[in-house]
Amino acid sequence: MKKQAFNPYLPLFEYVPDGEPYVFEDRVYIYGSHDFAGGQMYCPGDYVAWSAPIDDLGNWRYEGVSYRATQDPANAFGKLQLWAPDVAKGADGRYYLYYCLSFYPEISVAVSNHPAGPFEYYGSVTYPAHINNGNVLHEYMPFDPGVLVDDDGKVYLYYGFSPAKKLEVPDRGTLV
Repeated sequence: MKKQAFNPYLPLFEYVPDGEPYVFEDRVYIYGSHDFAGGQMYCPGDYVAWSAPIDDLGNWRYEGVSYRATQDPANAFGKLQLWAPDVAKGADGRYYLYYCLSFYPEISVAVSNHPAGPFEYYGSVTYPAHINNGNVLHEYMPFDPGVLVDDDGKVYLYYGFSPAKKLEVPDRGTLV
């Protein structure tokens, strides 16, 4: 039986900010960072996944922990937070989770055979071989990756970042 969909759509004890909805197969999946009620910082939790049938958005199901912060070799002790992720289905039929660790200079990828996970660490994002010799993409504090898999199978990665130095602000009287 279909239930009326309300906002907030997740239970009140669950905090998944920066939510990204995706339709895979016949369900809508929500991916995002994971906060806790009364928390003193953002994103302290492992990633969790929620899903609902595409024709019954009032019937959300907890899919469980999809990726743990300590699965990333750069965060074996769990001192860094998992910032807002994105998920895309690859040409190989697997699901790729793109994410950033707090204040870490790389974007990482995990992979799963199922859209809800569990995801396993896959590696760091690298440049194509013809750009920067295929080295690991290294930025000052990248965050919130967004991934687009185009109709031709090409994968495009977009993300925010913070500059590595203080930017000079022109005088108020100066036109820029």
